[in-house]
Amino acid sequence: MNDTINILVVDDEYTILEVIKAYLEKEHFKIYTAADGEEAIEIFKKENIKLIVLDLMLPKISGEEVCRRIRTISDVPIIMLTAKIEEDDKIEGLAMGADDYLTKPFSVRELVGRIRALLRRAYRDDSPLADYLVFNDGDLEIDVRKMKVKKKSKEIDITPYEFKVLVALLTNPGQVFTREQLVKKAFGVEYEGFDRTVDSYIKNVRHKIEDDAKNPKYISTVYGVGYKFTGSKS
Repeated sequence: MNDTINILVVDDEYTILEVIKAYLEKEHFKIYTAADGEEAIEIFKKENIKLIVLDLMLPKISGEEVCRRIRTISDVPIIMLTAKIEEDDKIEGLAMGADDYLTKPFSVRELVGRIRALLRRAYRDDSPLADYLVFNDGDLEIDVRKMKVKKKSKEIDITPYEFKVLVALLTNPGQVFTREQLVKKAFGVEYEGFDRTVDSYIKNVRHKIEDDAKNPKYISTVYGVGYKFTGSKS
């Protein structure tokens, strides 16, 4: 499973960034790196990141602010790295949304152990998915690892958020998800108003994968409740 897990490592110290990247790649994780907060947020919005290793002292946008912004859209596990050692600093880091905290200098082996523990806790409810899924005799193909979707053998343009909603439904085919459950499953967040945004994502996905969006065969509406995935696996 590790080769399907994308981790974002954010640190402005090149040596630390390269050491962490090299070590985690040996553990078969897919690693993305950023040297400043602005780049980190851009990568997070584009890629299907499962965990973030985040330094506090960053150029352009601080680690604290990166954490706050990400927490408005996701509860992806975050491990903060810092040179601060005071207990109050650690408490502050956890309070702003970090899941764990490592003080520099640290053991990369310890970092790996904490990453594995956080991943187990964060994703233990996810049903395992094959890397490549085919539905309705090849009408719809989904590459989970590469976040790509094909309709009638032609790749379609799908945003990361639309893909997350689609995959959330795929983890439990036939199960009805309320909007709130779908938000939590897809993005790991719960806040007022966001659940209605799911309707827009569902509408967009339907226009891209259905032959007739008004009579869908993949994503069905259960009126008064929510949505479910109803495609036939090939």
